[in-house]
Amino acid sequence: MKIVKRNNVWFPTIFDDIFNENRLDVSNYENFSIPAVNIKENLSTFAIELAVPGLKKEDFSIEVDENVLKISAEVKNEKESETVHENTKYTRKEFNYSSFSRSFTLPDSVNFENINAAYNNGLLCITVAKKEPQKEIKRMVEIS
Repeated sequence: MKIVKRNNVWFPTIFDDIFNENRLDVSNYENFSIPAVNIKENLSTFAIELAVPGLKKEDFSIEVDENVLKISAEVKNEKESETVHENTKYTRKEFNYSSFSRSFTLPDSVNFENINAAYNNGLLCITVAKKEPQKEIKRMVEIS
């Protein structure tokens, strides 16, 4: 199969090759492989969800330093899968499970001692519990 370059532009220019519409075509695709994140909040917790398919839970590192939550993954390139298929040549390869690091500043209202993580079906979910709000004590002041 041969790759045919799309050429349906009226005036092709030199800039067509520089400014690609598809960011996956650029040579340094690794810079664009930061996982997408959803952050949810309810009354008692924050939930941070990262879409990271193709990794194992041993690849992740989650640490809290002061009020910054840092999530990173170190993925080793396995050349053995490429040596098994020496006759195979990729025309396009978009699967890229590379290393990444994301940091989130946590608010003062979280309980840093109660942080849990689970990895299931390519979704890393980190749950951060909130502190219970301080209840104001209502008291009567006696006038003397």
